[in-house]
Amino acid sequence: MPLHDRKRNANARSIGPRQNGAMSRGRGTRRGFLKSGLGAGFGAFVLSRCGGMDAQGALSGGDGGTTNSCVLDPTRTQGPYWVDERLNRSDVRSDTNGKASPNPRPGLPLTLRFAVQAWSAGACTPLQGAQVDIWPCDAGGMYSDVQGSTAGQDFLRGYQVTDAEGIARFTTIYPGWYSGRTVHIHVKARIFDASNNATTEATTQVFFDDKITDSVFANVSPYNARPNRDTRNTADDIYGNQTVLLLTLQGDNASGYAASISLGVNVGQVNSG
Repeated sequence: MPLHDRKRNANARSIGPRQNGAMSRGRGTRRGFLKSGLGAGFGAFVLSRCGGMDAQGALSGGDGGTTNSCVLDPTRTQGPYWVDERLNRSDVRSDTNGKASPNPRPGLPLTLRFAVQAWSAGACTPLQGAQVDIWPCDAGGMYSDVQGSTAGQDFLRGYQVTDAEGIARFTTIYPGWYSGRTVHIHVKARIFDASNNATTEATTQVFFDDKITDSVFANVSPYNARPNRDTRNTADDIYGNQTVLLLTLQGDNASGYAASISLGVNVGQVNSG
């Protein structure tokens, strides 16, 4: 079980280039257990329901296009357990190094759809070319590559680059829980210049409906082999009752869930979280 989110790791290491089939990893920095101060504003990241969401989690009026306004919500963000793996893949369930057991990580299938928007003066337009990273914990509440037992493993980590409609998609599993935190997924969006410097960086977390989580944890293996979780959304001060951070979920406990959310990014600002 991981350390609580509020703990930091002062050590850092560099990750060198590596090729792995269709997946590529560039040069990055290991920055485990990174977080910003509680209560800090998003800075470069403004969560929004740009144009609204339909029943299937798609943006109303289609995937792309300019919306006249964004309903913005002040939020608080944390960025713990961050490792800049630079691993380009949409299906993040496996450990590409083959060290994790079981591999891929077991859990209820979850597809994620992020509609990333460039926010300016209350208007949103699809943001193409943004690198979107995710790093959820596994069904047992463990993160890869930041703890002794998972060192050198990279399960449930990866990034995708947004398309012309600002969309990034992932296949992962419904995350588990660990003490002191409600169920969540970490997300980071970045834009790089020609020298690979981040010109826009934003970090946040997205959350799940407690009723759906309760059902998954009570009825689906391997979640139902664990004790009851100790923290729900209402008790998580990072979530802070910011309902704009909730994923739109469709699906069931047999086949899995599809989740979607709109992310409004304040381009040109850097907030590493």
